[in-house]
Amino acid sequence: MRPVLAHLADAETRRSRDVKDAMADQFDLSDDERAQMLPSGRQRTMDNRVGWALTYLRQAGLVDQPSRGRVVINAAGRDALTTYPDRIGMKELEAYPTYLAFRDRTREKTNTDLAREGRDATTVEASATPSDLLALAVATNRSAVEGEVLKAAMTLSPTGFEDLVIALLARMGYGRAGSVERTSASGDAGVDGIISQDPLGLDRIYVQAKRYAEDRTIDRPKIHEFAGALLGKQGDRGVFITTSRFSAGAVQEAERINARIELIDGRRLAELLVTYGVGVQAEETVTLYRLDEDYFESL
Repeated sequence: MRPVLAHLADAETRRSRDVKDAMADQFDLSDDERAQMLPSGRQRTMDNRVGWALTYLRQAGLVDQPSRGRVVINAAGRDALTTYPDRIGMKELEAYPTYLAFRDRTREKTNTDLAREGRDATTVEASATPSDLLALAVATNRSAVEGEVLKAAMTLSPTGFEDLVIALLARMGYGRAGSVERTSASGDAGVDGIISQDPLGLDRIYVQAKRYAEDRTIDRPKIHEFAGALLGKQGDRGVFITTSRFSAGAVQEAERINARIELIDGRRLAELLVTYGVGVQAEETVTLYRLDEDYFESL
């Protein structure tokens, strides 16, 4: 990862594609090596390696992505080049809280999957099977994409973020018999969207969408205000979605009031966006095979 970061040291914004080509030049790869593909045949090996290096650097907060397909080093990244003059690997990235949060999300997802099978991570590390390795790879990929999709959501305009939330709710199946619409553009104070669960709009869920920095906390007063907006519309159900997080007081307020308000923080929002395929694309599908013993016994 250090060669990639060093290539960005001049603070120029570069295309990810150009960074990949530059790394192939720096490592003096032959034409055959540059053309080498992953086993899936869908991506060049070097592109994959550099792409993951950039992903890990972004998760650690050393590189920013100002726009689609473009990357630039930030102040933390420049400091890292001085702090780690020889190598930047996974161990070095553990010095950065945002990377640790990403790593913990990965482990959490892996452990959840293993728990469903009655196993634990210690057993897997001691004797990993292809299925175990695939599960770890999937968890790592998903955690990385969730982190990136949340960052992408935070670059949207307020109305763009509201449109994203409405698209997610529609993809989740809400309003299937009725409609899902954004309302804030028309000045509907306190409510950003309305889900009509039936064609006549008699069964409604009201939506509040707030695009805030990840370190900003939504406190009790915001939930109280949203509850007031619901009351003004004679509603008793709402969804408050944000890119940040809710304080303990906000959670308590949502549980205290008569209306039912579902709180979705940034981490849960990212999980839902990936789960329902909003703002992400499937890259490749892997199939694992096993011996069909019954077939051979029948011969």
